Amino acid sequence: MDATFITEFLAGGEWLLSLYAFIGVLAVMGAGRVMVRLVPAFRQTAALNKEVADKQVQKSFYMPIQRRSMKWGLIIQTAVFVAIIPFVVTSEAQPWWHIPLDIFVILMFYDFFYYLTHRFVFHDGGFGPGPLMWVHAVHHQQKNPCRKDSNYLHPLETSIGIGLFGVSIAVLGALMGPFHIATVIITWVAFSEINQHNHDRMEVDRFPFKYLNYMSFMHHVHHSRFTSGNFATISLFYDWLFGTYDVGDGWGKNKREPQQSKPQQKPAPAPQQQAA
Repeated sequence: MDATFITEFLAGGEWLLSLYAFIGVLAVMGAGRVMVRLVPAFRQTAALNKEVADKQVQKSFYMPIQRRSMKWGLIIQTAVFVAIIPFVVTSEAQPWWHIPLDIFVILMFYDFFYYLTHRFVFHDGGFGPGPLMWVHAVHHQQKNPCRKDSNYLHPLETSIGIGLFGVSIAVLGALMGPFHIATVIITWVAFSEINQHNHDRMEVDRFPFKYLNYMSFMHHVHHSRFTSGNFATISLFYDWLFGTYDVGDGWGKNKREPQQSKPQQKPAPAPQQQAA
């Protein structure tokens, strides 16, 4: 590789800013775990999921899959912060509304392509089995997952998921210009935490936690059958838009009659006694 190219490549990136963003992601996620302990509803949910996870880790095959997924997740995340983030991050001041708008655009852009990947690559999306159903089948071994199961993945799926998010930031950065470092940090934390929360077992179903409970429930519907819907991960907008929204009744060719609408069978009449 030409030395001039390497020099220009290194000179064109905000390397220190990318490092700060990486550290910022770790710091915010660490602080979030501390804050969880201060909210009773989150503390209850965390305790429930830990109880389930403690049983999972006793299985001989469980932690090797977890460790392999975590290793590749760290490799791909590091690659994103080395090869992509330095070229799409800035510390220059922006109008206040840029940050929430950019966060929304990045998450929804990513979710659209994740929806397509999840539906047509990892599942039978309506046109026949996807090419990587065998990869996603590892994750779907968990029919009623807990938070820790969010990382129970084949390393190829881990790499695709994180890589897709990184490429989404790269494409949008090229189209929209650099993102503020706060945008990168908040978006990455949201991407990670939403994916983990979707696997939470959550029993708290009162305001202001009802939507979080709903998110978790809908992803558990997805896990309950390999033919269920709910393929998006950030929101269910694309499932609603493309007809794969599933509350437990299936979708498309896998549509089932809703349990609550099934007519109850009437008891059979008692046999009449014959007259003597």
